Amino acid sequence: MKVVILCGGRGTRLDGECPKPLAEIGGRPIVEHVIGIYAGQGFREFMLLTGHGGDAVAAWASGDPRVECIDTGVDTPTGGRVEAVRDRLREPFCLTYADGVADIDLAALRAVHERSSALATMTVVRPELPFGVAVVEKNRVVGFREKPRAEQWVNGGFFVMEPAVLTYLRPDAVLEREPLERLAADGVLAAYRHDGFWRCLDTTKDLIALEEAWAGGAPWLRRRTSTAAG
Repeated sequence: MKVVILCGGRGTRLDGECPKPLAEIGGRPIVEHVIGIYAGQGFREFMLLTGHGGDAVAAWASGDPRVECIDTGVDTPTGGRVEAVRDRLREPFCLTYADGVADIDLAALRAVHERSSALATMTVVRPELPFGVAVVEKNRVVGFREKPRAEQWVNGGFFVMEPAVLTYLRPDAVLEREPLERLAADGVLAAYRHDGFWRCLDTTKDLIALEEAWAGGAPWLRRRTSTAAG
């Protein structure tokens, strides 16, 4: 199964000039960590949809025969990037972002998708809140919880999709808005709940947290399997 990675991010809220996919965690670009999550679980074919800084991303990937970079335009939105390679996606595929890592069980994600009969399955996560919360009973604070997980589920960025999803996309589509909303309204968007480690790189604070996680053993790279992903 092909893995499509959205690599057009500018990283405007990060310090530095490099494209967001090349922001380094432990001395390695975050997109390399994302590829490592999939490669460690048997995936062997990667398509990087580039935009801002695409030449730099392509130069980084040039020595890896598993990776193909496709320039999908500097200002193209996420759904439009996928729509641009629709002729290359004639079989079910994985889709993810170049800036999020997790200790996700990809075989379990695929199994949920295959059982669901949905056109797409989205991994949902409950992110850690960036602050502590007060525990309130009636009109008294009775305790505190340091950075608990949110109660709501959010898009965790690891998808499995059928080619029919492409009928929901247009060149100007933002994947996370109308296409996913329409899939949900049509009852063909399944959810895979991931309760393990998950973190995305959005700000310098996230970069620091991911560096700390890397120093602590890079939990997103712990899951390994020798079974090739079809």
